[in-house]
Amino acid sequence: MALRCVYVDLDGTLLGYGASLFHDGEGRITTDGVKAVEACLRADVEICIFSGRRQGQVLEDARLMGQTSYIFEVGSGLMIDGEIEWLTGGLEPNETGNIFEQIEAAGVPALLLDEFEDRLEYHAPWHTNRDVSHLFRGVVDTAEIDVFLDENGHGHLRLIDNGRIHRKSEKLKFDQLNAYHLIPSVAGKAQAVARHMQIRGYDREDVIACGDSREDLEVAPVVGEFFLMRNAVDLNPDLREVADAAPNVTVTEATHGSGVYEAIVGRLMQRR
Repeated sequence: MALRCVYVDLDGTLLGYGASLFHDGEGRITTDGVKAVEACLRADVEICIFSGRRQGQVLEDARLMGQTSYIFEVGSGLMIDGEIEWLTGGLEPNETGNIFEQIEAAGVPALLLDEFEDRLEYHAPWHTNRDVSHLFRGVVDTAEIDVFLDENGHGHLRLIDNGRIHRKSEKLKFDQLNAYHLIPSVAGKAQAVARHMQIRGYDREDVIACGDSREDLEVAPVVGEFFLMRNAVDLNPDLREVADAAPNVTVTEATHGSGVYEAIVGRLMQRR
């Protein structure tokens, strides 16, 4: 069956050092990420970004690729052909504020930052001007956080791990930090990808996905093939075990945009 759509993450996946489309993870110039996009455009394959970034950021990236749909804030929202669908389980913007502001007003972020102050902080400066998710960085066990949230009456929210970051912290003394998003429990990249597929009429065999985080890997059961970027495994070897346990997950030989190019061209060639 022909490839019809590629779901692709941005940071740590399509984008390299400094969130650049034209650099690999080490800062060397490469156009493989551009070639990956070009290959999709030439083959009439839709590209749907699924990212933890704010809507405005993802909008501009999608426009640069000539696309009309994208998934933002780790699956909390889906934009498709000019219409936004909130995938947040009944939490929607209202007269009291957007979903981000409603979560903040409930005191949940402050509760987390107080309880886990030695392991968690806001991921400044990217934690502001968001519609849904509160963005943190640190080193925590998300399962532990979710139990804590439930015990404190906030079980409708969860903290998800969206992968390693290069940003350092003056306060948190860890060699490596991860990015975390506080979102409604029903939201996630997998749910958003599944909803996009439903609207477009795509079957699993029609689509692939490329990502670099544990949250990205949750998309694997929804799509035909999932490609985990090698740089993700290099940074976090535990992800190799997760990938090996899934029958449709492949760890790419290349990293970042080159890994995306490897996945797309390989699939296109396979189906000829």
